[in-house]
Amino acid sequence: MSSPATTGLSLRHRLAERGIDSTLLLLVPALVFVIGLFIYPFLYGLGLSFQPTKGGGAFGDYQRFFSDAFQRDTIWKTLRLAVPAALFNVLASVPIAYRMRGRFRGKRLITTLLVIPITLGTVLTAEGLLNFLGPAGWLNRALQGAGIVDEPLGLINNYWGVFFSLVITGFPFAFLLILSYLSGIDPSLERAAATLGADWRARFRRITLPLLAPGLATTFCLTFVLAFSVFPSAILVGDPTGSTRVISIAAYQAAYEQYDYPFASAIAVIMGVVELLVIGLVLLWRSRFYVGSTGGKG
Repeated sequence: MSSPATTGLSLRHRLAERGIDSTLLLLVPALVFVIGLFIYPFLYGLGLSFQPTKGGGAFGDYQRFFSDAFQRDTIWKTLRLAVPAALFNVLASVPIAYRMRGRFRGKRLITTLLVIPITLGTVLTAEGLLNFLGPAGWLNRALQGAGIVDEPLGLINNYWGVFFSLVITGFPFAFLLILSYLSGIDPSLERAAATLGADWRARFRRITLPLLAPGLATTFCLTFVLAFSVFPSAILVGDPTGSTRVISIAAYQAAYEQYDYPFASAIAVIMGVVELLVIGLVLLWRSRFYVGSTGGKG
């Protein structure tokens, strides 16, 4: 008959074989942090969205949002900004990162210059755009001084102002991710293709691009989420009552101007669902485009 100590030791061994031991206690602080700052607020907001202040049943605020064209159009306006900005950042990053993965003089300096905008912040970026692209900014003054245009170009306080801001703040992030994925692709694969007579275009199309597909999808998803949550730029260099009244502005106005927190929560949930739908489509494309176990590493 085994003693309690022997039984306890045997149980610990069986748990350890399944990866369950005392080191898991180190996860407790992180778990408490995630529950307190992410899971609980999410569940609270989700529950609040089904408690409309103006009645109409549990889905009253959702029906209210989709029945109001002024509110419903914020989804399209946000997608119209976020999707092109994310695509541009990813597509612009690929050729630059492809060239930057090799060794050459000045690589560190160029990399530093490319990622500096990530340190500026949204407000400072918006201020720079106002000074550079505004009606009295450097660009318009130079164009008018050269006689190229008669009137200042409308590049801020509209769609383009927000788009430029999303590109400036999102490109460094996309570039660093793409560079890390490209650096993880085994260069011997391309060398082997070169020995068989494939030029750089064929090597990129047949080898690099398929292996980079998971990285492209992941980078797009992350940059899309960052762009979809645009708020300061849409106000500072956009048209918050018109073409750049994005869904985050609608949620802010519902919460802090109308003090209708259930409606604001419903808008936030809709915002999250739209993001998940786009991400799901991108991941579905990735699963169809790429099948394999060898690829870039992030």
